[in-house]
Amino acid sequence: MGAMTMSFIVKDQWAFKVLKPGQSISATLVIEDDHSWLEGLVVTEEGRPGSDSLAPPESVTSALGQEVPDFSLLNRDGKRIHLHQYHGKALLLTFIYTRCPLPDYCPLMSRNFAQIAEQVRSDPKLSASTQLLSISIDPEFDTPAVLRAYGRKCAGTLHPFDHWEFATGTPEQVRKVAEFFGLRYWTDRGQIVHSLVTALVAPNGKVIQVYRGNDWQPAQVVSELRDIAPPKM
Repeated sequence: MGAMTMSFIVKDQWAFKVLKPGQSISATLVIEDDHSWLEGLVVTEEGRPGSDSLAPPESVTSALGQEVPDFSLLNRDGKRIHLHQYHGKALLLTFIYTRCPLPDYCPLMSRNFAQIAEQVRSDPKLSASTQLLSISIDPEFDTPAVLRAYGRKCAGTLHPFDHWEFATGTPEQVRKVAEFFGLRYWTDRGQIVHSLVTALVAPNGKVIQVYRGNDWQPAQVVSELRDIAPPKM
């Protein structure tokens, strides 16, 4: 499995003075409320020559400007959906799984989407021109019924799915979508290890923005949605 990037907060301040790119470390992952961090860092392996590149994977950046294939998935009602059905609207999509234990990973993506969905509902222009889509990378557990219950919990409105869809599929279908957008994930000791990728697809079906990691802000995305929203007829 190739390398991938996951961002963690580090509370051991000494680490920023001595750690170097390419080094391997071990640490304790602490989870509390809606945050997680690493502490008790120990350097386990020194970096090797040529291992200090921090450039984003080519697979992530290559989606920019590309038209999204007409991937087929199942929504939270078990109905077949196709990504091309969203042509004519701005499509904001991300990848999650409902059992994710890290509050600043999948749960944060869903909290961000909930904020964006609320903004979309309150703005007539965005309401008519925006679709949100959360795709589970854990299709064996995240059945349509599980996603429906999760979606109702996340959206918290009388109409949770009016602008925000939740989808799954076969493992092969989901992985094809993830690979197109440069998402990497695998299962390790019962948990899914994964990067974070959120993408903005223009009304013409082409990818115009890829947000990597968890430091993007809902307000930033809403602003970009307004910029690309087609004019009201």
